Amino acid sequence: MADTPAVLSFDVVGTLIDFETGMLNYLRRACRDELATIDDDTFLAAYRTSRKNPAVIKYPDDLVRVYFELAPRFGLPQDSAIAEGLRASVKDWPAFSDSVVALKRLKSRCKLVAMTNAQRWALDQFAQTLGEPFDDSITVDETGCEKPDPSFFTFTLQRLGRDGHGLHDVMHVAQSQYHDIGVARQLGYTVCWIERRAGKADSGGTIDAALTQPDYRFTSLAGLADAFDAGEIRMK
Repeated sequence: MADTPAVLSFDVVGTLIDFETGMLNYLRRACRDELATIDDDTFLAAYRTSRKNPAVIKYPDDLVRVYFELAPRFGLPQDSAIAEGLRASVKDWPAFSDSVVALKRLKSRCKLVAMTNAQRWALDQFAQTLGEPFDDSITVDETGCEKPDPSFFTFTLQRLGRDGHGLHDVMHVAQSQYHDIGVARQLGYTVCWIERRAGKADSGGTIDAALTQPDYRFTSLAGLADAFDAGEIRMK
């Protein structure tokens, strides 16, 4: 077993890409008057609930459905162009301020692998925003399932096995307790929680879940890169 990870697998949306800011920026441009009096947390809580709907489809195509579900609640226009624009806005969603530089630092030490519930076309946009950091990537299009389904993780390990990597080589890095941290810990991964909403009242746009204690916990990706540089990261 290696002392330090040979591979870092990453959740993308919410960990590296600030989807909350991206969505809200778009909607405040497209629906300026209607959203003027609605605070961000109220909208994100409604979004979070909508994403639990059994009728969800592949992400981010599902944003069209979400928009039409939430529009009556917030008095937004029932406009298909705005709904489709929300889906298309992924190309403009920003990286968190530390993501690009931290990924470059981590890439000098480990293989970087994206593991995302987003479709391939969306990941291609996110990867451009992040500076094309990934050595490999797995999307819902390849797996046919979404995290937290353990099959997504099994598929990824099988892919990594082609290069001789196994569970003992991989640290999974994510912000979502629901989609990533809980299931990865159950499967025996070394897990790093990037707590992007540290100090905030709830889980924002991410489906909430019971807290699973990770092996490592940082409030930024830069914190993980700093810990690598300090020799503080070890496989369990």
